[in-house]
Amino acid sequence: MTNLQARSAIKFTAWFVTFGLWVFMPSSTIGQSTPPTSNVQSAELAEAEQLNEQVVQLYNQGKYNEAILLAERALAIFKKVLGNEHLHVAAMLNNLASLYDSQGRYSEAEPLYRQALELFKRLLDEKHPEIATSLNNLASLYQNQGRYTEAEPLFRQALELRKRLFGEEHLDVATSINNLAGLYEKQGRYSEAEPLFRQALELRKRLLGEEHPDVATSLNNLALLYNSQGRYKEAEPLYRQALELRKRLLGEEHPDVATSLNNLALLYKEQGRYTEAEPLFRQALELRKRLLGEEHPDVTTSLNNLAVLYESQGRYTEAEPLFRQALELKKRLLGEEHPDVATSLNNLAALYEDQGNYTEAEPLYRQALELRKRLLGKEHPDVATSLNNLAGLYKEQGRYSEAEPLYRQALELWKRLLRKNILILPLL
Repeated sequence: MTNLQARSAIKFTAWFVTFGLWVFMPSSTIGQSTPPTSNVQSAELAEAEQLNEQVVQLYNQGKYNEAILLAERALAIFKKVLGNEHLHVAAMLNNLASLYDSQGRYSEAEPLYRQALELFKRLLDEKHPEIATSLNNLASLYQNQGRYTEAEPLFRQALELRKRLFGEEHLDVATSINNLAGLYEKQGRYSEAEPLFRQALELRKRLLGEEHPDVATSLNNLALLYNSQGRYKEAEPLYRQALELRKRLLGEEHPDVATSLNNLALLYKEQGRYTEAEPLFRQALELRKRLLGEEHPDVTTSLNNLAVLYESQGRYTEAEPLFRQALELKKRLLGEEHPDVATSLNNLAALYEDQGNYTEAEPLYRQALELRKRLLGKEHPDVATSLNNLAGLYKEQGRYSEAEPLYRQALELWKRLLRKNILILPLL
């Protein structure tokens, strides 16, 4: 069966805590005073700060397109009133980069993250906590692009800087340990990831107590690691602990509860426990709709995951409309040029292939392949998967002369990526 990439969307609680978007604090609290301003300029600054508050709200709601317009306006105002060399400008560059990052607009996000980092370095001491945060954000961008060898040294720098600033027993240190573990998990470096995930969990327990949402996140992440290794018996109790902890601490009606329901459902699905998985997927979907609205990226994830479950059971007529809904919603929310759109195209193509509908599958596989090459570069694991999937389609049709070069390209790409230690071969 063709590799359905259900996990390429937002499946699990994020490993990478990038501190979200900056909400401004008085500049004097971090070592820079705001220059004297006229009444008009003061009003403009107040407008820009209000715009940024709206940006943060829209970001949290998944309304990235609306947020970007406001973030661009706020950045322009800050530059006009404060000049280019100001901490508010650096923070706004970071926020705009985060929005582009969330939309998969990586080529636009990277220079902004870099500008923010360099500006923070010029305006602040090299050993300032904000430098560690900027390093972490840039590393996360590289991780999203599959540029793992570039991400790792930045995550390590952020970790070492936080240790020097705060000591070993600090929550930001736990976050950096967690982030580095997540990177190793993505690379299949499980033996390196596990002790770090465990360290982050134990550190959070010591600093926050057993009953804290961040402890639930660490439980979830360790469960994810076990799930990736097929250690389902070890993963399940951790997922259950995370779910119960979130319900107690956050209430039944919270997005993190939906995430835990989704993750436990996916564990069941991967074990073939479909009758246990389906009600959890449905609960997660309905909860996300109620809490986040119908137009939110997490809703697309739930639609996709439920569709994958139906596809696994051969319930194609139920799966197709959900795959289509997920695809259209991703296009509206994230734009046509986003890696998650490529994943939805791939999944819909796989559904058609499983039904023997090859003429509809082929153009979708091709679109997914071209989109991944443009957005992620030709040396990315998802490109190898797309090459393999298109080759499999040709093979099923007896088009062997077209399938062979694609299989060879996929194989060579996987070999190159494995040599760089940045790939786990997919289960087909």
